[in-house]
Amino acid sequence: MRLKSIEIRKTLTDEWENRGVKEGLEFAILTNEITEAWTGLTTKEYKRLKDLKKENLRDNMTNLELVLNMLAETATTEISQKREPKNLDENKVVAREGGGVAGNARKDIEYKTGKKVVTDKNAKILKWDDNKKIK
Repeated sequence: MRLKSIEIRKTLTDEWENRGVKEGLEFAILTNEITEAWTGLTTKEYKRLKDLKKENLRDNMTNLELVLNMLAETATTEISQKREPKNLDENKVVAREGGGVAGNARKDIEYKTGKKVVTDKNAKILKWDDNKKIK
């Protein structure tokens, strides 16, 4: 699943480059817009929740978090291809809308399961849980 998320991210960043978005700070700004729209947290807050310092956030997502992140990025790519945003501000709007698609799915899942989707579980905790299940 992680490999698919890399492919989806690459498609999104290619789309941003086609729209004139600059790699680095502008990519980070748009990524933060997507993350906040689907999780309700900034990227920094999300990493803090998972107690991450330098670790990769995606490597520390649960399967459901990763799937919703992929939905957010795929929706953003599709909306961008349709709207063809011309500058950073227009790309921010698209990023919030794409993230919002996954945000709505997250809220629906939480309503139907009674459980939070965005959790403090990180790779160490997830690996420990997997080992516990095997026994």
